[in-house]
Amino acid sequence: MENTIDTIYDRRSVRKYIDKEVNPDLVDEILRAGMFAPSGYNKQPWEFVVFNKKEIINEIKNMHPYASSLETAPVCIMVCGDTQKELAEGFYQVDCSAAIENMVLAARALGLDTCWMGIYPWEDVMAAFSQRFSLPENIKPFALIALGYAESRQPRPKRYDSSKIHYNKW
Repeated sequence: MENTIDTIYDRRSVRKYIDKEVNPDLVDEILRAGMFAPSGYNKQPWEFVVFNKKEIINEIKNMHPYASSLETAPVCIMVCGDTQKELAEGFYQVDCSAAIENMVLAARALGLDTCWMGIYPWEDVMAAFSQRFSLPENIKPFALIALGYAESRQPRPKRYDSSKIHYNKW
């Protein structure tokens, strides 16, 4: 298992996966990591829908304009926010983002790869997912995570940019 800093630096959005099933215990561990994310007032407004049937994943791919990575992904996780559990309007998006970051880092640490695809704030896409999966009115589809084993891995890029850091003033 990688150390935390290497996991952060080596995580990449992967769009092509090999044909290999993901052990359900690993999926459960990734979901557990998501549930350990911080949330406003510890409200934990997230809900997760796991898709592991190829016909449903293909349908999802066709519902989202940027979900081509689902073509080969063996698992897709839809992260949703519960508006009845958010601290204030707009907090479920922040809280769900923290959960997703934990999940994609946990996946990388476990030897898996991911691609995070937003559903929010596209109202038409959100409505399509809500309708197709019969989500209760207070449950809002927020994002998708493609999950699997990468067909290939890219080297660590150089992203650190000290010009974006400001101390005590702009």
